[in-house]
Amino acid sequence: MSAVVWFRRDLRLEDNPAWAEATSDHDEVRPLFIIDPKLWIPSHRLTQLIAHLHGLDAAIQKSSGRLCVMTGNPATVLKTVLAAGDDLYFNDDYSPYATKRDNAVTYAFGERVKRMNGTAVHAPGTILTNSETPYKVFTPFHRRWADQELPAPARQGKAKVTDDVGEGLPQLSETPLMEGGPKAARKRLAEFEKVVDDYADLRNRPDLDSTSHLSADLKFGTLSPVRVMIEIGSKTPSRAAFVRQIAWRDFYMHLMHHFPHTVEAPLRPEYRDLWWRNDEDAFIKWKTGNTGYPIIDAGMRQLLSEGWMHNRVRMLTASFLVKDLLIDWRWGEQHFMKLLVDGDVAQNVGNWQWVAGTGADAAPYFRIFNPVTQGKKFDPDGDYVRRYVPELSELGSAHIHDPWGAGPLELAAAGIELGDHYPLPMVDHAEARQEALAMYEMARGQSDG
Repeated sequence: MSAVVWFRRDLRLEDNPAWAEATSDHDEVRPLFIIDPKLWIPSHRLTQLIAHLHGLDAAIQKSSGRLCVMTGNPATVLKTVLAAGDDLYFNDDYSPYATKRDNAVTYAFGERVKRMNGTAVHAPGTILTNSETPYKVFTPFHRRWADQELPAPARQGKAKVTDDVGEGLPQLSETPLMEGGPKAARKRLAEFEKVVDDYADLRNRPDLDSTSHLSADLKFGTLSPVRVMIEIGSKTPSRAAFVRQIAWRDFYMHLMHHFPHTVEAPLRPEYRDLWWRNDEDAFIKWKTGNTGYPIIDAGMRQLLSEGWMHNRVRMLTASFLVKDLLIDWRWGEQHFMKLLVDGDVAQNVGNWQWVAGTGADAAPYFRIFNPVTQGKKFDPDGDYVRRYVPELSELGSAHIHDPWGAGPLELAAAGIELGDHYPLPMVDHAEARQEALAMYEMARGQSDG
């Protein structure tokens, strides 16, 4: 008996339910990755994916096999790859595109398809309220999620692994953000475990290397979320704080599973008719990091150059787009999704709707981050800003987050002429805040009426 394991966003052998089940129940297993042209778009994320595929192939070679790579529509490719009687194993994904794709494959191959959960800690649909409805607020979801027994790690079986490489691995054309493959991911987890007890105190500091850098590993599945939870545990406040972020990750996958329309529409219907300004020129300034607010510009320039951004700065840049510029959150969500190495549909949509106040959040719409006070609080010496906005590098810490507040002599000493070397603020935050509040209140009033 033989089987095919279709890898997608689970690029590991360790604690991979589909791989474990197939290699335990069959004599021979073919590891397969399908290059879907609809998803194969040049980006930081694609570069990282290719690096991870090479790392996965290296892991498979230790089992005397090779990763088979094919290109095309997945259902069509699978018809050519699956021999008569072969079973097909894969771990579920939960974006609308993936769900439609996987349901079509399941319909085509029927009982030969074996679907597992190797992406979330607890599979979407398994965490429900007492009335059997989906949670729309995180805190009660988290309480029930935390009460569930953690799944046991899945163990690889003894099946022979085929060595047909198919079309062969795609080659890297540039250097990825991080070393690829599950072995490198485990090293990152081990390094984070050494410093995780500082996480609660330092996690909001973009000027420090104080986060796990595991978001891309969880996105591509080079680490399983169950393995991460086992390694980190919850025995200290910092460890519990980090595990809470894993719960947020599950929460957004559960929301996407139950409410796939949120890719394009607010979860909260009262905000369907928000009046967005949607100024194209303002959007370009935001995308290129030329807003005149240093913490915002640093974040957007980091995103452009690296395909990654610190989570605190993601919230600030998103809030600035939606609440200061009154630009539709969907514009920002699509821009982030295009560039982020760890871009994940459920996480990206969920976080953008959280910031916009249109999604699953108990807090109301009037959360509006002040980019100056937030910069001073979380980048107190301006080191993050100086790293990505070098034209401000000679400015003192007192005004690194509001250079327009510095005196002419201080600006001259730093070699800065506002409006020339660095832009003046494109909006007044206090005025923009009032406009945003009025916009949301109008939408709420129309909904109530």
